Amino acid sequence: MDHYIDIRVLPDPEFPNSVLMNALFAKLHRALVEAGEGELGISFPKAGKYLGELLRIHGKEAALARLMSLPWLKGLRDYTETSPLLPVPDGCQYRVVQRRQAKSSAERLRRRSIAKGWLAETEAIERIPDSNEQRVKAPFIQLKSATSGQTFRLFIYQNKLQKEPQSGAFSAYGLSSQATIPWF
Repeated sequence: MDHYIDIRVLPDPEFPNSVLMNALFAKLHRALVEAGEGELGISFPKAGKYLGELLRIHGKEAALARLMSLPWLKGLRDYTETSPLLPVPDGCQYRVVQRRQAKSSAERLRRRSIAKGWLAETEAIERIPDSNEQRVKAPFIQLKSATSGQTFRLFIYQNKLQKEPQSGAFSAYGLSSQATIPWF
């Protein structure tokens, strides 16, 4: 990963930044699927409690050029500002940016137990209380599944800084559980 592109969501009186970032990320996800996943990673350099207004895409120069040759930003150009393709500065650190999922949504576990015939509805409510649920405390993108049509939250966790890069593949979301992106 020797290059990057910054895409900044611009302030808009009609749409909150989070809505625009959700739309930007959804379009990026579709473009990563089309361009072939694995080569490009993402980060949110301004993230805190929320992801912020800056999305950074990391990769090799050719892979980033290929992504930007696709018309994926169509419809968002008035709401975003895109940097040119830039080299990663020397002396940066690295970090893994990954998806974080709660494995125990009480509602999901109840639905599954009922659908599989393991428990009756009243029994599922009794045996799987909401207090068993684990909550993820990380900023997120809200997306709509192309296959199921359901809206879901993609929680994004930026791990601790590292001195050395780690290789690996990135998902169609630009995330990885082992590969690092340059952090600067």
